[in-house]
Amino acid sequence: MADDLSLNVALLRRKVPNLTAAAKQAGLRPATVSNLCTGKIPVGRAEVRTLVALAELAGCGLDDLLIRGGQAKTIETGIKTIDVFAPVVRGGTVGLVAKPGMGQLVVLGELFLRLKETGYTPIFWRPEREVIGLEEVISEAAAVCYEGEDTLQAILQAEQHGTAVLAADRSYVLSGELGRLRAMLSEAGVGDVTVFLVDVSGAATEEAVPYGPLDTLWRFDSYLSGKRYYPAIDPVASTATLLEDTLPESRHFAIQQKAKKLLRRYRELALWLEASGQAAVPDEERAVFSRGKRLEMYLTQPFYIAEPVTGLAGVWVNSSDALEHVSRIVEGKMDEMDPQLLFYIGGLPDTPPAGEKGSHGS
Repeated sequence: MADDLSLNVALLRRKVPNLTAAAKQAGLRPATVSNLCTGKIPVGRAEVRTLVALAELAGCGLDDLLIRGGQAKTIETGIKTIDVFAPVVRGGTVGLVAKPGMGQLVVLGELFLRLKETGYTPIFWRPEREVIGLEEVISEAAAVCYEGEDTLQAILQAEQHGTAVLAADRSYVLSGELGRLRAMLSEAGVGDVTVFLVDVSGAATEEAVPYGPLDTLWRFDSYLSGKRYYPAIDPVASTATLLEDTLPESRHFAIQQKAKKLLRRYRELALWLEASGQAAVPDEERAVFSRGKRLEMYLTQPFYIAEPVTGLAGVWVNSSDALEHVSRIVEGKMDEMDPQLLFYIGGLPDTPPAGEKGSHGS
């Protein structure tokens, strides 16, 4: 077996509700299966008969059970800023860093809604304190838990018929309760739950490493939230682990880095203009400024859960489309388009409009 193979754990757990018991009945050691699922044992070191038995349990072929590439995969969210600049790593940990009022709980509630539509079961380990915005997350959660044991049981139940994702408050990281939950999940053979960490207190913004090691960091920005450019996730300061599709030699990485450079320069120019009182952008910076403005507007997006408030229909933008649209803006192919037409749209029109509003697509 090659070293670049990994198990399709989501498929395995979906097809085999009680994997530990089923593995034992098939003559496999539950600990071995658990370690293969969590990556503690590389697939390349597994016995062929073990992999064949797992494929038979799942009712699929080896080609379906094994993922080539070895790197972690992403979960597509349909949210442009996230999928292009800081994707969700499947089975990884995402940390949201924001002050109260920047919309982190709105983003979490929207993610829950979108993940439910794509086959995930969102579970919310809610914080003890009551804050504005919790109800939006609670309403979209499949289960809301108050204790670690309840959270464990909710995840185990969800994993019997699908794939769980968990959102928890930073207080459970600091108390060690999340670590204990992870250990119990590993013992139960569940080691690939995607975890979203929020901080309802806002104290995370003052810490260099607020959650410990992360696979994805979303840093919310007061500049964007102040302008009501939502989601207010800073595409420059937010990061994610390099994955197969975002390695330095990939097109995704190249476009992402060009876009970050453009937005960084645009922000510098915008702040300089505001501070200096200058009315005009220097001639040599006009193209950069206008493209940066267009890209910043394009990255705003209507959310489904906000429809009653905004009156705008929520939109899903495929990650491949969002990447292509960002590339078109960065390369100047949308320079003739009125920037205001990019504000709270889905995808770009198929043909850049010349002075009039076209079809936005989704």
